[in-house]
Amino acid sequence: MLNKPEIQQNRITIPSDPALIREVDEFVESRLRERNLADTLIADIAICATEIVNNGINHGNKQDLNKTVTLELKLDPEQVVIVVTDQGISFDPRRVEDPVDPRNLLREVGRGIFIVKHLMDTVEIGRAEGGGTVVTLTKKIA
Repeated sequence: MLNKPEIQQNRITIPSDPALIREVDEFVESRLRERNLADTLIADIAICATEIVNNGINHGNKQDLNKTVTLELKLDPEQVVIVVTDQGISFDPRRVEDPVDPRNLLREVGRGIFIVKHLMDTVEIGRAEGGGTVVTLTKKIA
């Protein structure tokens, strides 16, 4: 079990502790700043990355500190690809309720994936090897 983030060049792995979301945000922003991207683009990508990590911590891993969430950042001249993997229960994204449906407008949860899909170019959600969920986010930068 980790008790703090484990950081490699383009990967951060954290225990399922919501208090560590800030570490993920700083990791993503620092890597993107190295590429001299526009601040608004950095903010959009970082918001999406932390939202998906937050989902992995809370919905996938149920804040089980024995389970981790890993974010891998892939940068090339044309795009940023972020892959987030949790160790929780995989889910079917088609079963997520539409947050703009009038019945859901006052709900406090359920908007994260909706926002991410509008800020990123592609969002792929699937089952991770060995269980859990893997989410791949892609944003064109050139």
